[in-house]
Amino acid sequence: MKYRKLGDSGVDVSLIGLGTMTWGEQNTESEAHEQIDYALAQGVNLIDAAEMYPVPPRPETQGRTEEYIGTWLAKNAGKRGDIVLATKIAGPARQPHNPRHIRGAGNQFDRKNINEAIDSSLKRLQTDYVDLYQLHWPDRSTMTFGRGAYPYIDDEYTVPIEETLAALGDLVKAGKIRYVGVSNETPWGVAQFLRAAEKAGLPRIVSIQNPYSLVNRTYELGLSEFTHKEGIGLLAYSPLAFGWLSGKYEGGARPAGARITLFERFQRYSKPQAIAATTSYVELAKRHGLTPTQLALAFVNTRPFTTSTLIGATSMAQLQENVASVDIELSDEILAEIEALHERQPNPAP
Repeated sequence: MKYRKLGDSGVDVSLIGLGTMTWGEQNTESEAHEQIDYALAQGVNLIDAAEMYPVPPRPETQGRTEEYIGTWLAKNAGKRGDIVLATKIAGPARQPHNPRHIRGAGNQFDRKNINEAIDSSLKRLQTDYVDLYQLHWPDRSTMTFGRGAYPYIDDEYTVPIEETLAALGDLVKAGKIRYVGVSNETPWGVAQFLRAAEKAGLPRIVSIQNPYSLVNRTYELGLSEFTHKEGIGLLAYSPLAFGWLSGKYEGGARPAGARITLFERFQRYSKPQAIAATTSYVELAKRHGLTPTQLALAFVNTRPFTTSTLIGATSMAQLQENVASVDIELSDEILAEIEALHERQPNPAP
């Protein structure tokens, strides 16, 4: 395994991080525990969860992912220090697919909600602290979750970022969290968090968890500069574009048990231009003797701004292939072909 610093925290995290959003929906508790055991044995130390998980979010399953991690920790009490445990607080329901069952649709990043959320997560996780606590999506309306442009929505009220950061800072002082991160954030939002931290002496964010893949490289357009200049690490999610870049949906295939087969929620990668681009990358991989998964993950791994590539798997075979991507080296020829495809169809699935 390879390791990179988590922003300017000084913490080393594995280049491959273990995503967990299928645990409790597509994966059982025993399967979740098996995945953790295997990942740790391969040197993975970052485990990423969220209070909203599993996905799709439903009231009857909400929090189950954290509960599965908690039962693993209870059985492996001496290994808490071996993992960098990350989780997230859900934000307000400003888009149709945002959950409305977690503390209500008006769940915002104020002190009351933040304190309630972390205490509930710690109880489910059966631990006294999390290493990284992330805001799952902004408190305001933004161009996230498939929106192609800034929506120009004047929200009735958003919690000031300085107020949110102050509440998180108190959790750091209390020992409930070690570091703060954001997710699905924009360049403007990152700038505001940095300014609030500097102005009020509050914790600096150390990470940003945003989508990044061969078919969604929008992170490069502005956020990558923050990563480089400000010591904020990217935790890249959806590096396989919800499985599309594995090639398993090619030709209209819908494998039993796969996310796209089971759920209508994951449609942003199924637009015609995204499918066409995906097919091009799948064919490129095969021409060079790689599996489509190896190509897609190795590309994200090679980016200088990637701190950890968050992989998710519903089977052990998938997990094994995903983790092994850390050893794949892409030639200059392959990288040049990737750039050519990207120029022909840039960011077909933002």
